Amino acid sequence: MEQQTEVFTLPRGRAATWLLHAGADIPRAIRVALVGSLFGTLPIFAGGVLNTVAVAWVLDRRHPTPAFHLWLALEIAVCLVRLVVLVVARRRARERKSTLTDTYVLLAPFWGATVGYGALVSVLSGDWIAATLSFLSAAAMVGGICFRNFGAPRLVAVMIFLSLGPCCIGAVLAGEPTLWLTLLQIPFYLFAMSAAAWRLNGMLVSTMKAEQENDRRARHDELTGLLNRAGLFQAVRSREPGHARDSARTALLYLDLDGFKAVNDAHGHEIGDTLLALVARRLRHLSGEGSLVARLGGDEFVIVTPPRADPLALADVIVRELAKPFLTDGGVMLAIGVSIGVAMFDHHHDELDRVLRDADNALYEAKRAGKSRRVSARESAESAGVVA
Repeated sequence: MEQQTEVFTLPRGRAATWLLHAGADIPRAIRVALVGSLFGTLPIFAGGVLNTVAVAWVLDRRHPTPAFHLWLALEIAVCLVRLVVLVVARRRARERKSTLTDTYVLLAPFWGATVGYGALVSVLSGDWIAATLSFLSAAAMVGGICFRNFGAPRLVAVMIFLSLGPCCIGAVLAGEPTLWLTLLQIPFYLFAMSAAAWRLNGMLVSTMKAEQENDRRARHDELTGLLNRAGLFQAVRSREPGHARDSARTALLYLDLDGFKAVNDAHGHEIGDTLLALVARRLRHLSGEGSLVARLGGDEFVIVTPPRADPLALADVIVRELAKPFLTDGGVMLAIGVSIGVAMFDHHHDELDRVLRDADNALYEAKRAGKSRRVSARESAESAGVVA
């Protein structure tokens, strides 16, 4: 890989999976990105932690009772565990390992519950300064919850409910009728913020789907669905580091169709495009799993084989199979051939330009030798009297 990125794993347990549900028919890549957005950055995390722990510490000093001691202890414990899980998860994400997603997600509602507990004990203390401070802290936390976690709207709703719900209970138990207004305010606030989270999530998912589609179109040939030149270069560069050790056994096949121009001239471009799509489908089937198949333009195709494949044997198969007739949906029978140049990668496996050039030279030799055959770059060099 050219740059190391963090990839967070999807949840496995039912509870975390339910909490992170962001809608139906969301591609896996987008779901992975949404999960990654929940982990945020350490400065953002630190801001929330400092707020809740500071409020709990101040009020514990003001009311040194078991209820407030428990609140402070819970805040510190939950925040420390979440910090450890966050740091470990980000490190494992860079290493492409399991990122403890279930643990991290389930700790979030628990954190919301500690804030709600603090608001409850504060209002029950009869100290309106403490109640005001804890309620403000809970409300501030809700804004951060919605802003940071709208990639998981259900998680947002649960965290808001757990952090503000106890305020309603405290308002009823406090014996102060004025506070009963919170029984209307907080449910409305919960509904409004949850709806906002769903709306933001929908906008985010739509944007990510559009970006994903644009990226796919930028890297794929529209006619055949194969990789285009840009997509091929990116795919080769993005191969796992382990491929570098096997690069000397990786090959590139450069294909040029024989007789395609005659088909185009005789039947028109529409039939020609149909033939290219049929060729692409057959090449995908023949190349096998792990191969990269691309159309560079016109009637030129490229196949990059996986390590341990036999490129010359594959080239022979392709020459034989593409010589078999193609039948279009309209009942038109088309016959073509293919010439192939084969070049091997060396340990500098990302130098695709050089390998393409070697394979193109070999393809030229195959054309000059009579077409419908394959020639390797080594054979081409030896025939020219050059040591490969």
